[in-house]
Amino acid sequence: MAVIVGIKFRNTNKVYYFDPKNLVFEEGDGVIVETARGPEFATCAIANKEVAENEIVQPLKPVVRKATDEDEKRVEKNLQDKEHALKVIREKVAEMNINMKLVDAEYTFDRSKLIFYFTAEGRVDFRELVCVLASIFKVRIELRQIYERDDTKMRGALAPCGRPCCCTTHLPDFEKVSIKMAKVQGLSLNPQKISGACHCDETKTSKTTKSRAKKSGGEMTDCKNCK
Repeated sequence: MAVIVGIKFRNTNKVYYFDPKNLVFEEGDGVIVETARGPEFATCAIANKEVAENEIVQPLKPVVRKATDEDEKRVEKNLQDKEHALKVIREKVAEMNINMKLVDAEYTFDRSKLIFYFTAEGRVDFRELVCVLASIFKVRIELRQIYERDDTKMRGALAPCGRPCCCTTHLPDFEKVSIKMAKVQGLSLNPQKISGACHCDETKTSKTTKSRAKKSGGEMTDCKNCK
């Protein structure tokens, strides 16, 4: 058995296992952890607990320390400053007539890097834009092209059912959306209409509901307001 803590990062529902070392964490605690892009602020989602060795991927990265009030103030400042960064890049994108849609921005915890997320129909040459932004913000700039589903997950949206999209509430990862899923739910088979939707969880629910209705001799009908 190994002792772990479950950690969640901003804009994600996925829980990552970290080694707490000799520290004790409670659910909701702010923590500082080491990641591939440097130290990051995160939240404890699972307090210290033992799990089987086959449930983890070794070696576990350690939690650096508990977050302090100063750390939380830095996170708040980073969130505030990203709004200014988004305003600046939108102005530059318009000036340079670059075909991209800005989705979000974020400073890494130590402010060594400023990352911009965008969507576009094809490849975008943003080398000149990166140089301009680096001269303005005096940090390393990264522009990351994402898909429509990532856009929905980051900013949130309402699904056709009227509820928040599953990827913004509880789904930890995206699964491949297939035409078969659309058929099970009686949706349009137009790829453009199902692209970016979170049908994976809904498909499982739809199959289960239909199966139960069939066994009980009932019938599941579509809601007229959902068509």
